[in-house]
Amino acid sequence: MSDPSRRYRILHRTTYDYEVPMTDGYTVAHLLPRATNRQRIHASHLEITPEPSEYDEFIDLFGNRVVQFGVHRPHSQLVVDAWSEVELFEVPFVESGPPWEEVVQLLSEVTGDTAREVAPFSGSSQFVDLDGFGAELSEIAQVAFWPGRPIVDATAALCSMIFNDFVFDPTATDVSTPLAQVLRERRGVCQDFAHLATGCLRSIGLAGRYVSGYLETEPPTGLPRLVGADLSHAWAAVWTPHAGWVDFDPTNGHLPTERHLSVGWGRDFADVSPVRGVVIGPPSAQSLVVSVDVVPVAP
Repeated sequence: MSDPSRRYRILHRTTYDYEVPMTDGYTVAHLLPRATNRQRIHASHLEITPEPSEYDEFIDLFGNRVVQFGVHRPHSQLVVDAWSEVELFEVPFVESGPPWEEVVQLLSEVTGDTAREVAPFSGSSQFVDLDGFGAELSEIAQVAFWPGRPIVDATAALCSMIFNDFVFDPTATDVSTPLAQVLRERRGVCQDFAHLATGCLRSIGLAGRYVSGYLETEPPTGLPRLVGADLSHAWAAVWTPHAGWVDFDPTNGHLPTERHLSVGWGRDFADVSPVRGVVIGPPSAQSLVVSVDVVPVAP
């Protein structure tokens, strides 16, 4: 990018409407972005309606910011607004790195802090089932990870392959869709493709993590920008010995640009779901509406 940094203001609004009032509710939210080596957080907070009866913020084992709150009185609607202002810096150039097999060997031998950093992202997790589908994931990965290929080049090829061979279809899956269905139908959304990418990496002995965040979208030429039309997004990252974690976006077929804003990361969606919780009350229909607005602002 032409400027050394770019700043964004983000509003992520989650609205639950209940047909009849709920008497109690508990919610866990991963909505407050974390600082990284290319991301500075200038402000971030939650506005919750109705005002919660209890509220706690803590850091989870992956270093993500987590908010836990409870509303312990009757309510027919719950609105969670996450406001943030984030400054992004240029994505540094990443060299191709060593052959990927050398990285696999290194990962099998690492100890100490590096082992603690990569171990959670090297095996099966709730949405990435290596026991059931490791062989199929490995077969996909090996198309890109041929012998001796540098790890970043191979990861970029995997990213492009998923983008070209799988169809983005928001009607095909939901947050509970297993990876088996994505592999069978070869379609899904960003969450599915991030799970697929991390599964491919892990199936051949590499470390892959799931990243949750936002992507500023651009309207078609000549049309106004729509408020609330930006996306809650997900992508993946591979660990390399020379550059640390390198992010890539299989949904869009490229490495993240200055428009990718990280909120947090984990083994899969279950570790960083934006909002999850339970409500207590009489049987009732409920609706959920989520909107995201990512607006560039002057530094």
